[in-house]
Amino acid sequence: MNNMRLRNSTLFNAAVFRRILVPSHPFGFVTIHAPAAPFFEVEDENADSRCVIQDKDLLRKSQSERGTGLYVLDLIQRGALVPDYNLYSKLLKECTRLGMVEQGRIVHAHLVDSRFLDDHLVLRNTIINLYAKCGCLDDARRLFDEMPTKDMVTWTALITGYSQNDRPRDALLLFPQMFRLGFQPNHFTLSSLLKASGLEHCLDPGTQIHAFCLKYGYQSNIYVGSALVDMYTRCGRMDAALLVFDGMPTKTEVPWNALISGHARKGEGEHALRLFWKMQRENFQPTHFTYSSVFSACASIGALEQGKWVHAHMIKSGLKLIAFIGNTLLDMYAKSGCIDDAKRVFDRLVKPDVVSWNTMLTGYAQHGLGRETINRFEQMLRIGVEPNEISFLCVLTACSHSGLLDEGLYYFELMKKYMVEPDVPHYVTVVDLFGRVGLLDRAERFIREMPIEPTAAVWGALLGACRMHKNMELGVYAAERAVELDPHDSGSRMLLSNIYACAGRWSDVAKVRKLMKDSGVKKQPACSWVEIENAVHLFVANDETHPQIKEIHRKWEEISEKIKEIGYVPDPSHVLLFVDQQEREEKLQYHSEKLALAFALLNTPAGAPIRIKKNIRVCGDCHSAIKFVSMVADREIILRDTNRFHRFRDGSCSCGDYW
Repeated sequence: MNNMRLRNSTLFNAAVFRRILVPSHPFGFVTIHAPAAPFFEVEDENADSRCVIQDKDLLRKSQSERGTGLYVLDLIQRGALVPDYNLYSKLLKECTRLGMVEQGRIVHAHLVDSRFLDDHLVLRNTIINLYAKCGCLDDARRLFDEMPTKDMVTWTALITGYSQNDRPRDALLLFPQMFRLGFQPNHFTLSSLLKASGLEHCLDPGTQIHAFCLKYGYQSNIYVGSALVDMYTRCGRMDAALLVFDGMPTKTEVPWNALISGHARKGEGEHALRLFWKMQRENFQPTHFTYSSVFSACASIGALEQGKWVHAHMIKSGLKLIAFIGNTLLDMYAKSGCIDDAKRVFDRLVKPDVVSWNTMLTGYAQHGLGRETINRFEQMLRIGVEPNEISFLCVLTACSHSGLLDEGLYYFELMKKYMVEPDVPHYVTVVDLFGRVGLLDRAERFIREMPIEPTAAVWGALLGACRMHKNMELGVYAAERAVELDPHDSGSRMLLSNIYACAGRWSDVAKVRKLMKDSGVKKQPACSWVEIENAVHLFVANDETHPQIKEIHRKWEEISEKIKEIGYVPDPSHVLLFVDQQEREEKLQYHSEKLALAFALLNTPAGAPIRIKKNIRVCGDCHSAIKFVSMVADREIILRDTNRFHRFRDGSCSCGDYW
């Protein structure tokens, strides 16, 4: 080493390469070549041999166990390389870019013992940025608190780290501290704070930050404007989001995506689709995020035809089916009743993640395909995808909907092996699993032995089973517990009312409904809808408002006569009103799903599948009637209610009459 000579210079020529000459044991020294940039050169006057290490080798590991962990730092410690700010900055930025936080820690530790970190604010900021971008927020905060001086970059790096790593509250808490110390936020700071407000769904800090944007003249900044639109949509203020959006002097795809995704999150699929079409008319190109939001919007309203059109548009645009967009696409097909199309999308995903598997499992479970769900889940385990709480909830739901008691209990116990703690939905599903097969006593015992306090949803699952199996005594008890825990939920009271009605206890029905009225609890009105030629047609029971209502009634009367001839018998027990038998049978004929079905038969080509959506559970009589209609009309009828899909074909249902 005594014969070494150090040179440190800079070359700025595209044809020139940087050279770092370091010892190449045992013969000579190494030259590191990279595009033109600052270089560090170490030479041995007596050595002729050289070998080449490229830029990617800057983070090469030490050659011996006694080293620092990084070869370049070993060279510095041996005196073979004289460091400077540029070298350390390059190392830290490479660690950040590649997400190599452990190597970043090694550089940080080395810097602590050097003279460079003492008064070098920029290097400290670079280290904070490294930790923040790699999700090591406690390390970033520790260094932040130790810094004797800070600038706006310091504050922004930590705030951005918090907002990008699901700690929005911590980001918002820094804002008043920063402001009190006299720092003026820049557009990066404000954008990150607005993102944090949106993630917290906190409108108050969001509107205050909006005021700061106006005060400091950032209202026209594209980044701030986009963040404002996103913040207001996440807080449910679509009116304010639209006002900011319309006031932006220039736009990119980002604010369009924020507005579209906001409508999609609120279930306002039609608004999202209209914005998507408008976006293209104004010559903005949809991105992966745009398509993902639009697919979610189509899934929320069951708009299959629009979803197919958007899918075709995405293929034409040349965008690849990457994981997150593929997940929303297969979710759209599954929720629209096209489980086979969802499977095809899943099989084409380049690298399905746990969300992809969960979406596919959810689709199978909602379609009542219990065995298929289990097979997919087992395949997921075999290839090494770690299941999470949603994965287990999917397979438990599938077992519940298919009457697979032993399998459901097995997978509930399997959660322990994968260190997944059961939550309320898992317990609700197990109660439902026991209840559907008629083991009401075991369901009640399971509730009492739960390690957590049962919620209204848990008792509601038992109540639903009691109604199914006509156990009034236990049903009343479960209803009392559910109402006590959630007095504003109409579902438990309505189930109790239905139990009384099935038992003919009309005075008790009247009491329950009076209590609902007195407490301001309202029953959700049942409705069904069907999409035909890109238009959604909605029906309620005994509907008289549709323009084709007379033709619809005539069509159902015609169909009703045909299905009675082959075995359909109306079941008036599903009319839970104190009226005579004839009036009950008449009311059965005009349930919303029957009206939607008659309308679809009138307005779709012979043989075309019919897709109907309903906002509550399908009634037993309608379920029976639609089975016969599928045979008489020679149609496949897919009905989606709040619980699951029913696929009717040739006189039978995919649920096997178990739902």
